[in-house]
Amino acid sequence: MPSRRVTIAEIAASAGVSVPTVSKVLNGRADVSETTRKRVQQIMVDRGYQRRAAGAQRPVGLIDMVVPGLDSPWVVDVLRGAESEARKVGSQIVLTSAEGAPAGDRRWLDRLASRRSDGLVLVVSEAAPEAVEQLRALHTPVVLLDPVGGSDPSFPTVGATNWAGGLSAVEHLVSLGHRRIAALSGPPQLACSQERVEGYRAALGRADIAVDERLVRFTEFTTSGGLAGARAVLDAPDPPTAIFAGSDMQAFGVFHEAAARGLRIPEDLSVVGFDDVTFSALATPPLTTVRQPLTRMAAEAVRILLDADDASPGPPPRVELATHLVVRGSTGPVRR
Repeated sequence: MPSRRVTIAEIAASAGVSVPTVSKVLNGRADVSETTRKRVQQIMVDRGYQRRAAGAQRPVGLIDMVVPGLDSPWVVDVLRGAESEARKVGSQIVLTSAEGAPAGDRRWLDRLASRRSDGLVLVVSEAAPEAVEQLRALHTPVVLLDPVGGSDPSFPTVGATNWAGGLSAVEHLVSLGHRRIAALSGPPQLACSQERVEGYRAALGRADIAVDERLVRFTEFTTSGGLAGARAVLDAPDPPTAIFAGSDMQAFGVFHEAAARGLRIPEDLSVVGFDDVTFSALATPPLTTVRQPLTRMAAEAVRILLDADDASPGPPPRVELATHLVVRGSTGPVRR
């Protein structure tokens, strides 16, 4: 039975350095101290590390990232994390906006094949079936960041604790005395949309509060989606006193709709978002939200790509980073 191949992650752990540092040593980069280089090289010899097979393609220094669109501030946080991790090994990010369509039309695949790529990060996007086959033929590693429902199980994934985030958001509202709580979320085909709503349902169940399905709406993770969702639930015969929005952008849409109706936040309506984008703390009032570690998630996705050729045999990694509630001024006790 052949021995298991030693990975660069194991070399890095033994040397007390990062995976990108080991990659730099392997690629002959100059920005590594001579002492570190010798230590890493000696550990490679001692552990019997073997580089990729002869004839395998060398890295080209390009990592592709496909995002669903460019109209949301959370994309900036994702790009910041991806670019920071790629820069550690001298790579660059190539950005493509899918504009809501499955990634991988023929022209895009042809460009990818002609210039090559060291890997692809799909951010809340899915690849067209023909694109998946072409990517495998090109030996292009793929990592899913915040994957959609029904994604290819052979791809590594990086996500956040969406269910736990939804649970903490609604438990916070319940602790303030709210019992009529609405939930807005994104497109229902997205796993994160469903998971956040399931966390909402679980929190209500723990509080022995029945779910009113009229107060659950799936729209888009946008300001306009939040406006539409808020309008629908606030028009209910018995409107909610609090709204859990599945994204900060939806929460800002709720803010606009509340203002149009003369509702004060949080005196008349409490609002919780999800993501903690940069300007959530600058809203009026500052938005209570579930912080999703977007920058760390993107960095982890890129790190997995960089280590793809040295990954241990077995199931692809499934990484889930913790969310936590950030309480600010948009939530308050229910009016009696």
